[in-house]
Amino acid sequence: MTLLKVEGLLKSFGGVTAIADLDFEVPEGVVYSIIGPNGAGKTTLFNMLSGIYIPDEGSISLNGKDMVGLSPHKIARSGVARTFQNLQIFFNMSVLENVLVGCHLRIKENLISTALRLPMAVREEAKAKQWAIDALNFCGLGEYISSPSDALSYGVLKRMEIARALAMKPSIIMMDEPAAGLNDTETAEMLSLIRRISESGITVLLVEHNMNLVMQVSDRVLVLDYGSRLAEGSTEEIQNNPQVIAAYLGTDTNDGVIGTKTGGSHYAV
Repeated sequence: MTLLKVEGLLKSFGGVTAIADLDFEVPEGVVYSIIGPNGAGKTTLFNMLSGIYIPDEGSISLNGKDMVGLSPHKIARSGVARTFQNLQIFFNMSVLENVLVGCHLRIKENLISTALRLPMAVREEAKAKQWAIDALNFCGLGEYISSPSDALSYGVLKRMEIARALAMKPSIIMMDEPAAGLNDTETAEMLSLIRRISESGITVLLVEHNMNLVMQVSDRVLVLDYGSRLAEGSTEEIQNNPQVIAAYLGTDTNDGVIGTKTGGSHYAV
């Protein structure tokens, strides 16, 4: 079943077209990766999907509901969570407090009930705290619940940001380069986490430059070329697509394909 559907998407900035007549569909429960060189339009696409930019033309629908023109918080409330390439962390807050921020769209309370500590507000806060703890445990961060955020490693903070997104109870999570800046051990942990998220039933929309990770974790891959669709298919189809190899990946002198599950070169795509 299609969860996210994009049709005829167009976005220009002045005389520069960032996304041109783009169509694709993301089924429920898959890992769908979007690759392409810097300037291919990946971040612009994510910004349109999350409501930061409004498309010049085209449609974006989630579960059949039109998302174009909705504010970012309304799109988030509809079930779309997002992480960013550059960490968006509250360093003056604990890990738990950071993740609790992701719950605010899901809890039912207002300023008066919170200020007066009415029973409804207390119940909602307890519910949100449990969601945050569950998300942290899911991401393997249970030991850091009370830790100050500014004392943690970059790899832990990356997973904490994902935990905050998961605390929103999304139907789809958009990850913008989650493995950027990670070492090999941290990248393996991230790959495992993405798989667990998908297996839990949450759809993952992934932008990532680490081709080995993309090829190991993805169910489908979309390749962008100057904002247009160059290719789309399974990881095997993308690895062996002559246009993709010629335009982006080069060639692997060992086995003829790039970013295979058994190895291959790291190309920034």
